[in-house]
Amino acid sequence: MKFTIEWLKDHLDTDASVEQIVDTLTMTGTEVEAVEDGAKKLKDFIVCEVISAEKHPNADRLRVCMVNTGSGDPVKVVCGAPNAKTGMKGVFAAAGTYIPGTDFTLQKGKIRGEESNGMLCSERELLISNEHDGIIELPADAPVGQKYVDYANINDVLIEVEITPNRGDCVGIFGIARELAAAGIGKIKENTIKPSPSSGPSPIAPLEQRFLPDEPKTIRKFAARVFTNINNGPSPDWMQKRLLDVGLRPINSIVDITNFISLGWGRPLHAYDMDKLTGAPYLRNAKEGEEFLALDGKLHKLDNTMCVIADDSGAICLGGIMGGQATGVDGETTSVLLECASWDPLLIAKTGRKTGIVSDARYRLERSVDPALTISSMERATAMILEICGGEVYETAISGEDEAPDIVIDFPLSEVKRLTGLRIGDAEIKAALTLLGFWVSGPAKVVKVAVPSWRTDISIKADLVEEVMRIVGVDRVPVEPLPALSGVAQKTLIPIQNRRRIARRTLGANGMHEAVTWSFISKKQAQMFGGGTAELALANPISAELSDMRPSLLPGLLAASLRNANRSYSDLALFEVGQVFSSDMPEGQRTFASAIRSGSAGFNGAGRHWRSKEKKVDVFDAKADMAAVLSALGFDMDKAQLLDQSADWAHPGRGGRVQLGPKNILGWFGEIHPSILADLDISFPVVGFEIDLDALPRPKTKSSRTKPALKMSDLMPLKRDFAFIVDRDVLAGKLAKAAASANKNLISDVNIFDVFEGANLGENKKSIGLEVTIQPKENTLTDEEIENISISIIKSVEKASGGVLRS
Repeated sequence: MKFTIEWLKDHLDTDASVEQIVDTLTMTGTEVEAVEDGAKKLKDFIVCEVISAEKHPNADRLRVCMVNTGSGDPVKVVCGAPNAKTGMKGVFAAAGTYIPGTDFTLQKGKIRGEESNGMLCSERELLISNEHDGIIELPADAPVGQKYVDYANINDVLIEVEITPNRGDCVGIFGIARELAAAGIGKIKENTIKPSPSSGPSPIAPLEQRFLPDEPKTIRKFAARVFTNINNGPSPDWMQKRLLDVGLRPINSIVDITNFISLGWGRPLHAYDMDKLTGAPYLRNAKEGEEFLALDGKLHKLDNTMCVIADDSGAICLGGIMGGQATGVDGETTSVLLECASWDPLLIAKTGRKTGIVSDARYRLERSVDPALTISSMERATAMILEICGGEVYETAISGEDEAPDIVIDFPLSEVKRLTGLRIGDAEIKAALTLLGFWVSGPAKVVKVAVPSWRTDISIKADLVEEVMRIVGVDRVPVEPLPALSGVAQKTLIPIQNRRRIARRTLGANGMHEAVTWSFISKKQAQMFGGGTAELALANPISAELSDMRPSLLPGLLAASLRNANRSYSDLALFEVGQVFSSDMPEGQRTFASAIRSGSAGFNGAGRHWRSKEKKVDVFDAKADMAAVLSALGFDMDKAQLLDQSADWAHPGRGGRVQLGPKNILGWFGEIHPSILADLDISFPVVGFEIDLDALPRPKTKSSRTKPALKMSDLMPLKRDFAFIVDRDVLAGKLAKAAASANKNLISDVNIFDVFEGANLGENKKSIGLEVTIQPKENTLTDEEIENISISIIKSVEKASGGVLRS
C-alpha cells in the first residue's frame, strides 16, 4: 500500500520527520518497503520561457520553439502541444532527463527534419495530474531557470508499506495514522462525517439475496444508495493529485471518490450506472462456468462458490473483487447506484485466487476491514458526491447484517512481563491499549479489555501483550542470556533437537547442501507422496501450487533439484530436516530427515573425472546416506530389519525399508519412481531417503561407571571366502547377517564381494560370495578351530536362507 506524507497529514497532526515516521512504522510492525522522494523524481525539470514558437516547416501540427532555460544559449525544441506560443512560461526537460509520466529517458533527435534538444512538459508527464491536452503554462512572473520543484513547492514523500494478512485495520491511510498516533507520532484527526439529508425513500428495495441453503455465502451486509441528476466530470485537482501521487489514474469524479475513500479509510466502494441496469439488481452465487467481463477488460469464468451482483442480463459485479464493464460509470453518467458492503474475507481470498484478479478492493477486503465502516463510508462518499457532482440522493437500502462479535478479554497485566520480559507499570500498559482504541476497565491487576471493531485479529491475552509490546517499543524488550547450565551445551537440547542437529551435521559433512522448502505443496504432489487428504488441505492457501500440507520432504527437494537443473546444475546433493504431516492431529506431525542425490552426485564423489568412468546415482548411494545418519545418531543399521519393500515413491525393486518391527518403521530409501520423475519433468536419475527421527528409540540411560578401555587384539586377522547358491529372491543381506551370527565373538566383519547368475547354477538361482573376517582375541586359532568356525558359518547360512555351499 502506498501513501504520501501530505495525505497522511490529512489524518494525522504531526511535525515528525520522514525518518521518524518510517522508523516508528517499522518498530510497530508495519514493514516499510520503499521511501520515494517526489522532489528527487522531478529535480531535473526547470522553469523556462518560450522565446519563439514558429510553425514546423514539414508538419502542420508541430511548432519549432526556441526556449530560454535561464543558462546558456536558447534551446531548440520541437513541440506538438496546441497551446505552445511565444512568450509563455513552461516546464522544460533537457535531453537525458527521465520522464516519470511516460517512463522513458529523453534523448536528442530530429523530428520531421528539425533538431529537438529537449521537451516542454505536460502535467501528465510530470505525474501532476492526468491532463495531457497541452503543456504546462506557468504565470508570467515564474522565475526562468528555477527548479520546478522549488517553484511549485513539491516536497512530498511517497511511502510504500506491506500490510500483513491479519491487519485489515491498516489498509487505509487513516489506519496508518492511528498506529502512528498510538506510538506517539502526532495526534489523530477523527474527521467524523454527518449524515446527508436524503430526497426521499430509496427507489430500489434492499437487494434480494438469492442463495441456496448449502451454498457458501460471501456477502454479509450490502448497503446501496441511489444518486440522480449528477454531473460526473473530472474530479478536483487536489483529488487527482492525491491519486496520481500513489500511482492511480484519475478517471471521473464518481470513480475517483470511491478510490479516494478506499485508500483513505480502507473501505472499498463500487458505483453502477443506473441507466445501464436491466431490471432490479440482486445477490446470488455465480452459475458454474458463467462468464463475466470485468473492468480489467478480461472475460473471467466463474463458479458457484463466487458471489456476484446480478440483474436480468447476468452478473454485473464480482462481489468484493471487481465491477463489470457493462454497468461502469463514465463521463455521461447522470444516475448512480453506489455500493458499500462487507464480505467474508476468506471467501473473497478464495475467489481472488481462483480468478487471478488482483484489485485494490480484493487486497483490502480479504484482510477483513472494519465492519463498522460500511455505513459511515457510505455517508462519507455521499457528502463528497453531493459536493463535487451535485444532484439528489435517496435513503440507503440495506440488505443483511454484519458479523461483528463483541470480544471482551480478561487480561492479567502481569502477562506483559511474563511473555516479553518488559518491566513497565500498569498505567503504561493501560495507556498503550487505550491509544490503540481498546476499552480498558478496572483498577485491579486483572482488567477487562474490549476489542474495537477494526481489530478482528485480536482474540486472546497474548494478542494484547503483543499490542503493548509494539507500542511501548520492541527495542525495550530486555536481552538476557540463557542461564548457564552444568555440563556441555548439548545437554540443553531435548532429544529431537539433538537428532535434528546431528542429522544436519552428518549430511553436510557428506557433501550435501541444506535446503529449506515450503511446508505446503500442490495437491497433485501431495498425492504422489501419500498425502492430499481433505484434512491436510489449507483453508486459505496463498496459491494453488501451495494448497496442501506436505506428507514428505522429498517433493520440495525434487522441485529444488529441477530448478537447479534448469540452470545447468543437475549433479546435486540436497537435504532437509523438517516437519511432515500425515494428519491434522498433533501426533500426525513428525520430524523427518530426508535427502536426495541426482545425476552423478554419488555418495563417494560427483561428476566426471579422467581417472574413472562417470557413474550415475543408484539405490546404494541413498542407502549409504541413510546408514551414515543412523550411525551418527548412535543406531547400527545392521541391527535393524532391512526389507526389500520400497516406499510408494520409490522404484519397485530398487528401494528398501528399515524398521525395528512392523509397527516401528524408521525410514525408506531408494530410487525415485520414474512416473514421479516424469510428472515433475525431471529427466535425470534421482535417489533419496527419509528417516523418521521421532521413530528412533530413545538412547538408554548412560551408566555412571567409567567405560573400559578399548581392547585391540595384537593378533593378525584372517579372511575366508564362501560362495552360496540360493534362490534368486533371497536377499544378500540375509546371508551376511546369518554368517555374522555364527560366532559373534570371533567374526568381526562380513562383506559381500560377489553376486553371480548363470545357467550352470540352475533356474532362478544365484551365487553370493561372502568374505568373512575372523579376528582372534587371545590365542592364535588352530586349523581345527578355524574349520569349526567355517562349518558354523555354512550351517547358519543354510538354515537362514536355504542356500548350499557352492563347490
